[in-house]
Amino acid sequence: MPREVSDGEGVTWTCAQAYGGLSEGDENAEAARVEGDLFEVVCTPSGGAQTVRLKLEGGWGDNLSDEELLKKIEAARRAG
Repeated sequence: MPREVSDGEGVTWTCAQAYGGLSEGDENAEAARVEGDLFEVVCTPSGGAQTVRLKLEGGWGDNLSDEELLKKIEAARRAG
């Protein structure tokens, strides 16, 4: 399920685990797994900012605070 967070610049980011929308099932979760308990997550902005890809621990949708998620998005943007 996608998760939305808004930053201080008024950009709303929609983040979803890669391959999560293809269909239900363990094989899509495994396709998004990068290593161990890390999964690839794609965050798409509402404005002109660039989409970013993150590597987040499983359960990020429930366990990661909005502030932590925004920090990871900003770090990925700076790393370019």
